[in-house]
Amino acid sequence: MSQGNANRPVLGITACRREFGEESAQLVFHRYIEAASIYANAAILIIPSRPDLMTTAEIADRIDGLLLTGSPSNIAPQRYASTAADEGPSDAGRDEMSLGMIEALIARKQPVFGICRGFQEINVAFGGSLARDLGAGDRPLSHHAPDTASFDEMFAHGHDVELTPGGVLERALGAPRLGVNSVHFQGVDRLGAGLSVEAIAPDGVVEAVSANVDGAPVLGVQWHPEWHATDNPASQAFFRLLGHALRDEAYPDQPIASDLVTAFR
Repeated sequence: MSQGNANRPVLGITACRREFGEESAQLVFHRYIEAASIYANAAILIIPSRPDLMTTAEIADRIDGLLLTGSPSNIAPQRYASTAADEGPSDAGRDEMSLGMIEALIARKQPVFGICRGFQEINVAFGGSLARDLGAGDRPLSHHAPDTASFDEMFAHGHDVELTPGGVLERALGAPRLGVNSVHFQGVDRLGAGLSVEAIAPDGVVEAVSANVDGAPVLGVQWHPEWHATDNPASQAFFRLLGHALRDEAYPDQPIASDLVTAFR
């Protein structure tokens, strides 16, 4: 654990660039901060997506783990060697900072957890690629709500996932399947080398992955466990796993989501 962390481990949470009128801002929604602080029992340090102003090494030396958040922006296709046009929205600073932070934390044998875009960043960092729009009309399952949906309706859209028997999530939840929200356009195309599948959607899309790279625990989910986490023990379990990883503790052998509800929405 880094110096000065006598009480709680320090968790770095990635921010995104957002435009507000004539100005730009670095943004992290409170729901990520609250869920991580409460259920992982961590102190939070927000990481700006400004690789032009700071290096990943400067930040990595000050934190005990990394949480990669969701975002409206897409990872630039050039990051996973795709020749497809970048249709945006994009955030080049977020791409650079997140991928650099993943490398830096794993080199330090520290945990990396990801949600939605963060899950996709993990896949790209491990050499995987992404599919474009998983809500296209010819797909058997739409992974996002219609464009006309309200904010709450976006997060009410969902489906079940099958959890890999014996995987990190299946052991933590003590259940073979889970209902999750689905608020993403992009998703895994080619799985990154060294990643294990933790959950699969009914149409075969990979929804969660894990790895342990020389002692660095990695876990990513395509859904949003931070959304209404106070109402859902299964969502809380994701962050409790993060808390164990931040403290360099083995994941519990018994389920840590008591009173499991099978929906994230």
